[in-house]
Amino acid sequence: MRLRARTLMWILWPAFMAAAAGSALVFALVDPLDVAVLGRAVTGRMGFYSVFFLVSWAITTGACALTAWLLPAREPDEEYED
Repeated sequence: MRLRARTLMWILWPAFMAAAAGSALVFALVDPLDVAVLGRAVTGRMGFYSVFFLVSWAITTGACALTAWLLPAREPDEEYED
């Protein structure tokens, strides 16, 4: 079970860091009040940044999970044998 939790962290932590970096970049370059989605203005800055962070975290989590899935299988270490 420890190996599965570790694998999950290998997926979630880099995705979180990438989403944080992307959010910092968007925070510095985009004013959410100037953004219109389907012809309507976004509700506010905090909501825009929150939704952007969660969406970018979900996208990068998918990319990291795909990378972990494509890694070749290896023999389990003695330390993690059950």
